[in-house]
Amino acid sequence: MCLGMNDDRLGEWERCASTSNRNFEGRQGRNGRTHLVSPAMAAAAGVFGKFVDIRDVTLN
Repeated sequence: MCLGMNDDRLGEWERCASTSNRNFEGRQGRNGRTHLVSPAMAAAAGVFGKFVDIRDVTLN
């Protein structure tokens, strides 16, 4: 998902982990919630399918 210029947008009240520093309300979809996160947090959210505390993630 980029900036919501096409059909790739958040549904209402969906949440997104984003590493972009360009954020404003409604940017990625009406009433969607974009959380600005570090690259490590974005990777962890992608792997686990939810927001996690990366301090609790161990790499083996």
